[in-house]
Amino acid sequence: MSGESKTWRPKLILASASPRRLELLQQVGLDPDALIPADLDETPNKGELPRVLAVRLADEKAQAAAKVAKTRQELAGFYLLAADTVVAVGRRILPRCEVVDEAAQCLRLLSGRAHRVYSGLTLITPNGAFRRRLVETRVRFKRLSRDEIDAYLAAGEWRGKAGGYAIQGLAGGFVVKLVGSYSSVVGLPLYETLSLLAGEGYPAHILWLNRV
Repeated sequence: MSGESKTWRPKLILASASPRRLELLQQVGLDPDALIPADLDETPNKGELPRVLAVRLADEKAQAAAKVAKTRQELAGFYLLAADTVVAVGRRILPRCEVVDEAAQCLRLLSGRAHRVYSGLTLITPNGAFRRRLVETRVRFKRLSRDEIDAYLAAGEWRGKAGGYAIQGLAGGFVVKLVGSYSSVVGLPLYETLSLLAGEGYPAHILWLNRV
């Protein structure tokens, strides 16, 4: 993720190991100079609202990654981007599913009803300032049959996903309605990301002119 064509621009760090977030950034012409994931305890605090959790975790990821980035001389003057996605039904925060029973419970809960996806976004600028956005998207699923749930679980796309599904995969066929940001549900709200970067002087759109 480095090359001759990038030496003239500020360094961009993505505080994530998520291939989805990297692909989304690359979709809009941004290729980070470093990936610095933060290994955090993402357990909600007692009574913590979904939107508050998304903002807090994005901030904590940004802070943890910035500590690492400051020890690397080649990343001096960096912009650092961190994000977190929380899926919720009302005030109930759904887990990032690691076992099939969790995913099955999430899918049964989401079946035939609306839920919300919150994306917290934190940008640390070269002068150390924090800029934040919270993006809320409403998603409604069709009523899922037992066969559909069983087949989706068998496909394995739910593993490691908040709410037990990946909208960019097979579960896209479950979505009846989406109001908000599709890219946010995938993992990174692109409009808000570009707006934050541009607002802080990062030459995101100028980079487009240099693409082959």
